[in-house]
Amino acid sequence: MRYFRAKASLIAGVGLLALAACAGNSSRQEDLAYIERPVETIYEDATHSLDRSQWDLAAAQFDEVQRQHPYSVWAQRAMLMSAYARYRSRDYDDAVKSAQEYISLHPGGDGAPYAYYLVAVCNFDQIIDVGREQARSELALAALNEVTARFPDSEYARDAELKTDMVKDQLAGKEMEIGRYYLRRSEQLAAINRFKKVIQTYDSTSHTPEALHRLVESYLSIGLVGQAQAAAAVLGHNYPGSTWYQDSYALMQGQGVELPKAPDSKAGFNMFERAWKVLPF
Repeated sequence: MRYFRAKASLIAGVGLLALAACAGNSSRQEDLAYIERPVETIYEDATHSLDRSQWDLAAAQFDEVQRQHPYSVWAQRAMLMSAYARYRSRDYDDAVKSAQEYISLHPGGDGAPYAYYLVAVCNFDQIIDVGREQARSELALAALNEVTARFPDSEYARDAELKTDMVKDQLAGKEMEIGRYYLRRSEQLAAINRFKKVIQTYDSTSHTPEALHRLVESYLSIGLVGQAQAAAAVLGHNYPGSTWYQDSYALMQGQGVELPKAPDSKAGFNMFERAWKVLPF
């Protein structure tokens, strides 16, 4: 059946999320003239438009399925396909609106996992660099978590988990940027709060070793040698071969505090356990 071919195209399209919309979108038609036709014909035309990468036209045609045949089984399929076509057109707001409408009307529908996933990737694709405000990253994280929580065994859960890690790394990067800013301004307490948030909330990200080292720097700069030693010990335990531990090791030696010698950084580092969650700093 044509629907299943279209559904396969929908799923395959997930792997092409970053691609720009093709030139076929020049034939944008938001309001098609009402010409009553069989539902199969309208749906067939819409899938042909998808095949030609005419995303806006396809979305309008799938909407026409819903307008002319709102109570048919085709209408439910068309709602989700319209959301997908708008996503491919980078019309993220309308894509989210269509996906959420599907969720509202068909929460137990076969397409519900993809509808939730589509909401998530629409937010994910709009994430901006760490130098700017990260509200979109927070929305993406919440939506991705919802996918994995609601549909842990779905085909979308694994990709949602991978994207979740990427979003957390983005948010941790933002916290690090702010923390370093405060540290440069000698506002150590504000900096410490940011670095601790990275360690406690985004502990599995690539920013954790630096956050621990920055804590060592911050605590030493205000004379809290014990807290600095605790942070350095955790850094050495979890990332013994990192350059960040080598830097912290040198700082603590300057304070006369002995730590386990840092191994060669080429040896890499290992995560044994997240011990910082139980240490008093």
